[in-house]
Amino acid sequence: MALSVDDVARLARLSRIELTDQECADLAPELEVILDSVAQVSGVADEDVPPTSHAVPLTNVMRADEVRPSMGVEAALSGAPAAEQDRFRVPQILGEDA
Repeated sequence: MALSVDDVARLARLSRIELTDQECADLAPELEVILDSVAQVSGVADEDVPPTSHAVPLTNVMRADEVRPSMGVEAALSGAPAAEQDRFRVPQILGEDA
């Protein structure tokens, strides 16, 4: 697929990218290579090839969730500058009602 400098300039305008004439001339052959590569890949993918998100199968490597003892409320709030109703007290933001 041959791209002209005018094609690249039009694509640039549609993308709202400002390119000089020289940049359009430089990008035309590069974009042509990209479009040819996409066409090649599209030609290989057929109805017998299922769509996939990864080339190899993936498995979850995270451990299972398990309940374990954690820090108590008193210990967590012990270093807080202010606490209220077992929570950190922070300055009011965005004019919220207290």
